[in-house]
Amino acid sequence: MATQPFTVMQADGAVRVDAIVDAGQATVRLRADAVQQSLGWERKDQGLCRGEVCIPSGALAGVEGDDGLFDLTGLAALLGRPLAVDAEAAAAFVGVGAPDRAARLARFEAPDFALPDLSGRVHSLAEHRGKKVFLATWASW
Repeated sequence: MATQPFTVMQADGAVRVDAIVDAGQATVRLRADAVQQSLGWERKDQGLCRGEVCIPSGALAGVEGDDGLFDLTGLAALLGRPLAVDAEAAAAFVGVGAPDRAARLARFEAPDFALPDLSGRVHSLAEHRGKKVFLATWASW
């Protein structure tokens, strides 16, 4: 199969790489350089590494094929990160792993956002860091 442009999105941005996409099977396979470019994990002799952390080569069985391509679904599962793939749109979103989400929750850090009040003045959550904030929300649906 031929490679095609594919977008891998994460919370910190999106990267366009070449991938082998089978829309019928909803599978995406990436070369090692595309994994490094999009997710930051580099293929080394000892396994797949990011900084000083490595996934041993033996643990990559079923994720890295004999052709050296990585199955994105298997890789996301191995990393403990949720994945949403739209093969027809040639895009995937790799979410934040549960340990990272749990660490943020343990620190009580809410993501920043900004919304206008009824007068049109924009307020951001960052303006109130260090203070207790009560947010009331409502939806008609």
